Amino acid sequence: MTSQTGLLKQRRFLPYFITQALGAFNDNVYKNVLLILVAFAGPGVIGISTDLFINLAAGLFILPFFLFSAFAGELADKFEKSGFIRGVKLLEIGIMSLAAIAFIYESYMALLVLLFLMGTQSAFFGPVKYALLPQTLKPQELVSGNALVETGTFLAILLGTMVAGVIANMDGARDIAAISVVVFALLGYLSARSIPEVAAGDPSLKVSFSPIRQMKTTLAIARKDRVVLQSILGISWFWFLGASYLTQFPNFAKLHLGGNEATVSFLLTLFSVGIAVGSLLCDKLSGHRIEPGIVPIGAMGLTIFGIHLMVSTPAAPSTAASFVEFIADPSLWWVFVDLLLIGIFGGIFIVPLYSMMQARSEDSERSQVIAANNIYNALFMVTSAILAMVLLGVVGLSIPDFFLVLALLNLVVTLYVGKQVPLFALRFVIWFLSHSFYRVTHKNLQNIPKEGGALLVCNHVSYVDALILAGACPRPIRFVMDEDYYHLPVLNYFFRASRVIPIKLTSGSIRCALKEVKNQLSDGEVVCIFPEGQLTSDGDMQPFKRGIDLILKQSPVPVIPMALKGLWGSYFSREGGRALLKLPKRFWSKVEVEAGSPVQPEDARCDRLFDDVKALRSDYR
Repeated sequence: MTSQTGLLKQRRFLPYFITQALGAFNDNVYKNVLLILVAFAGPGVIGISTDLFINLAAGLFILPFFLFSAFAGELADKFEKSGFIRGVKLLEIGIMSLAAIAFIYESYMALLVLLFLMGTQSAFFGPVKYALLPQTLKPQELVSGNALVETGTFLAILLGTMVAGVIANMDGARDIAAISVVVFALLGYLSARSIPEVAAGDPSLKVSFSPIRQMKTTLAIARKDRVVLQSILGISWFWFLGASYLTQFPNFAKLHLGGNEATVSFLLTLFSVGIAVGSLLCDKLSGHRIEPGIVPIGAMGLTIFGIHLMVSTPAAPSTAASFVEFIADPSLWWVFVDLLLIGIFGGIFIVPLYSMMQARSEDSERSQVIAANNIYNALFMVTSAILAMVLLGVVGLSIPDFFLVLALLNLVVTLYVGKQVPLFALRFVIWFLSHSFYRVTHKNLQNIPKEGGALLVCNHVSYVDALILAGACPRPIRFVMDEDYYHLPVLNYFFRASRVIPIKLTSGSIRCALKEVKNQLSDGEVVCIFPEGQLTSDGDMQPFKRGIDLILKQSPVPVIPMALKGLWGSYFSREGGRALLKLPKRFWSKVEVEAGSPVQPEDARCDRLFDDVKALRSDYR
């Protein structure tokens, strides 16, 4: 498996990474230089009030995402992606060349129009930016790739904002800005020329510009898969929170922390670096795979440290006379820590969502799904601005109180998403179990076919066997489970979420279960059965043959013997007393999940499979 640093050395990723980072960087250089120059120019030079200009700038940059994202998504699906990216970057060079002339001649209204065009260019780049990754990266590299993209994007935004401040305060700022934005656009195009060819998703797609129709079609495509839709809404919620925090940083620093312009940049740095760190950490926490279970971890961190940010805000602003004194003031340290951790948990929250959205989208529609994501992102960011105006202006909340409202809203959204898509809650339980009670290792899991139906046969020694297997297996598993356990309160929520096949030890129920197992295997699913029929009471394997051979005979798919090692004697097994009613002997104990060699259907018999499983388990437990 390729590491993050390994990806950055490969042509299939590095030119794309540089291109997208330069795009985010140049956007922020241009936008922030313009806003800083406007702030100090005065209404006589601009022709309208500064506040009106700044609000127009914000609106004109985001408007193209509503107008053109759906159209851009269709184009990105229809055409070869590397050529499409180069076309978008050529458009950026043209826009920035006109912007250079407008900077030199101080034509602020022209710069405002060009900001709209820059937003349009970003709207066209957005869908292809994320749709390209699943086609150029291996499935096990997708999380690493997204982590690097998010890291690069937020660091580019941060650097672009800082560079804009430096340029705007230099002598000859307009000339330097004019040269800079063109040079950065040229560098972006040059890096795009090295992006390898990436096939079109759907070359036969008919495309015509019709914003309303295309928006309806694009949003309908995103709604086809509930997990994709909830991933999009989760990403958009992150941008809602991010926009809400970033917009309030200037007044928060000035009114509540006693800071100046430099401290605003410092807060932005903490937040952006936190997101970058969280994005990279997410890849580590997920084991370099798409792991929905860490999304709730990110969400909980956003709520906890969002609440603590309100609590840690000092009652009176700092009296620090310099930037050094400001960051050395102990009364502000928890504020700094909270902002850093909000960024870190935001990175942990968003990377799996991007990866799931990409992985679960159809190849022919992926760019349109990303376009729908961009539309929702823009809508949520506009909504965040409206909410801030209402709560801070009309209701009269303070900024720390507003941060508290955001944290509580995040808790409500997290609970809602967990209820709507149980996959997140289920995977969180699996992830927590695998990283607290047990240290799970894998062996020979490549024996499980990457696609097509397969039947797993495994020993059964604890109440968490299914969870450990589900966390280890690279593909979703349909478990066959005793009906009495299936209907247990609370747990039934998780069993239904993982689409367990209930079975009762009666002839009628066994026939129904056999039919369902056969259907799932025919549909290419992975099904797991514990052939002992019930949880072992002594750790040894006691075959329960009824129905097992029938499943093997009626389902012509590879059968993979599996072994769970190290679970016997754990808190969830019956060794040393009833499970769950004894003190755990230890935490983070080693558990190994091993897959044996596939057995062909004609050779699969219950007795042989038991022997295979026992051979994998040296202690038979």
